[in-house]
Amino acid sequence: MRPYHAIAISIALTAATGCHSPYVAATVTNHTSGTLDLIEVDYPSASFGTQNLAPGAHYSYRFKVLGSGPMKILYTDTTHHDHTETGPTLREGAEGPLVIDITATGVNWAPAATVTQSK
Repeated sequence: MRPYHAIAISIALTAATGCHSPYVAATVTNHTSGTLDLIEVDYPSASFGTQNLAPGAHYSYRFKVLGSGPMKILYTDTTHHDHTETGPTLREGAEGPLVIDITATGVNWAPAATVTQSK
Protein backbone atom coordinates (compact mmCIF):
# COMPACT_ATOMS: atom_id res chain seq x y z
CA MET A 1 0.00 0.00 0.00
CA ARG A 2 1.34 3.41 -0.92
CA PRO A 3 1.75 5.95 1.91
CA TYR A 4 -0.84 8.33 0.51
CA HIS A 5 -3.39 5.50 0.38
CA ALA A 6 -2.90 4.93 4.11
CA ILE A 7 -3.42 8.63 4.78
CA ALA A 8 -6.56 8.70 2.63
CA ILE A 9 -7.97 5.64 4.41
CA SER A 10 -7.19 7.18 7.79
CA ILE A 11 -8.99 10.41 6.86
CA ALA A 12 -11.99 8.46 5.51
CA LEU A 13 -12.24 6.37 8.69
CA THR A 14 -12.04 9.46 10.87
CA ALA A 15 -14.83 11.11 8.88
CA ALA A 16 -16.93 7.94 8.97
CA THR A 17 -16.65 7.57 12.74
CA GLY A 18 -18.06 11.06 13.15
CA CYS A 19 -15.74 13.51 14.83
CA HIS A 20 -17.92 15.56 17.11
CA SER A 21 -17.23 19.04 18.38
CA PRO A 22 -19.61 20.01 21.20
CA TYR A 23 -21.46 23.29 20.95
CA VAL A 24 -24.44 25.06 22.47
CA ALA A 25 -27.16 26.20 20.04
CA ALA A 26 -28.67 29.29 21.67
CA THR A 27 -31.78 31.12 20.50
CA VAL A 28 -32.76 34.48 21.99
CA THR A 29 -36.43 35.41 21.46
CA ASN A 30 -38.13 38.74 22.16
CA HIS A 31 -41.52 38.04 23.77
CA THR A 32 -42.12 41.69 24.69
CA SER A 33 -44.27 44.26 22.92
CA GLY A 34 -41.33 46.47 21.91
CA THR A 35 -37.98 46.32 20.17
CA LEU A 36 -35.05 45.44 22.44
CA ASP A 37 -31.67 47.09 21.84
CA LEU A 38 -28.06 46.19 22.48
CA ILE A 39 -28.58 42.55 23.41
CA GLU A 40 -25.44 40.84 24.73
CA VAL A 41 -25.19 37.26 26.00
CA ASP A 42 -22.07 36.46 28.02
CA TYR A 43 -20.88 32.90 28.49
CA PRO A 44 -17.60 31.48 29.82
CA SER A 45 -14.72 32.98 27.76
CA ALA A 46 -16.76 35.02 25.24
CA SER A 47 -20.04 36.71 24.29
CA PHE A 48 -22.41 37.23 21.38
CA GLY A 49 -25.25 39.59 20.64
CA THR A 50 -27.23 41.72 18.25
CA GLN A 51 -27.94 45.42 17.86
CA ASN A 52 -31.73 45.05 18.19
CA LEU A 53 -34.48 42.46 18.24
CA ALA A 54 -38.05 43.22 17.14
CA PRO A 55 -41.09 41.86 19.02
CA GLY A 56 -41.55 38.17 18.20
CA ALA A 57 -38.16 37.94 16.47
CA HIS A 58 -35.37 35.58 17.42
CA TYR A 59 -31.59 35.55 17.11
CA SER A 60 -29.65 32.27 16.92
CA TYR A 61 -25.99 31.67 17.69
CA ARG A 62 -23.86 28.55 18.12
CA PHE A 63 -20.85 28.56 20.41
CA LYS A 64 -18.28 26.29 22.00
CA VAL A 65 -17.83 26.55 25.76
CA LEU A 66 -14.24 27.00 26.90
CA GLY A 67 -13.93 27.29 30.65
CA SER A 68 -16.75 27.25 33.18
CA GLY A 69 -19.06 29.85 34.64
CA PRO A 70 -22.50 31.44 34.60
CA MET A 71 -24.22 32.93 31.59
CA LYS A 72 -25.60 36.46 31.67
CA ILE A 73 -27.79 38.54 29.35
CA LEU A 74 -27.81 42.33 29.10
CA TYR A 75 -30.31 44.34 27.04
CA THR A 76 -32.07 47.71 26.83
CA ASP A 77 -35.88 47.92 26.66
CA THR A 78 -38.04 50.46 24.80
CA THR A 79 -38.03 52.85 27.78
CA HIS A 80 -34.20 52.85 27.67
CA HIS A 81 -33.84 50.87 30.90
CA ASP A 82 -30.91 48.48 31.04
CA HIS A 83 -31.55 44.93 32.23
CA THR A 84 -29.11 42.24 33.39
CA GLU A 85 -30.12 38.68 34.25
CA THR A 86 -27.98 35.69 35.19
CA GLY A 87 -28.58 32.34 33.53
CA PRO A 88 -27.36 28.78 33.92
CA THR A 89 -23.78 27.84 34.69
CA LEU A 90 -21.98 26.12 31.83
CA ARG A 91 -18.97 23.83 32.04
CA GLU A 92 -16.33 23.37 29.39
CA GLY A 93 -17.56 20.96 26.73
CA ALA A 94 -21.25 21.71 27.35
CA GLU A 95 -23.55 21.01 24.44
CA GLY A 96 -27.20 21.10 23.50
CA PRO A 97 -29.98 23.60 22.79
CA LEU A 98 -30.59 26.65 24.95
CA VAL A 99 -33.61 28.93 24.54
CA ILE A 100 -33.44 32.40 26.07
CA ASP A 101 -36.90 34.01 26.15
CA ILE A 102 -37.05 37.68 27.06
CA THR A 103 -40.51 38.55 28.41
CA ALA A 104 -42.08 41.65 29.97
CA THR A 105 -41.47 40.13 33.42
CA GLY A 106 -37.89 38.86 32.94
CA VAL A 107 -35.81 36.24 31.19
CA ASN A 108 -36.54 32.51 30.98
CA TRP A 109 -33.64 30.15 30.23
CA ALA A 110 -34.76 26.75 28.92
CA PRO A 111 -34.12 23.91 28.57
CA ALA A 112 -31.01 24.55 30.65
CA ALA A 113 -31.17 20.96 31.91
CA THR A 114 -30.33 19.64 28.42
CA VAL A 115 -27.17 21.72 28.15
CA THR A 116 -24.85 19.01 29.41
CA GLN A 117 -21.15 18.46 29.67
CA SER A 118 -19.79 16.21 26.95
CA LYS A 119 -17.56 13.25 27.73
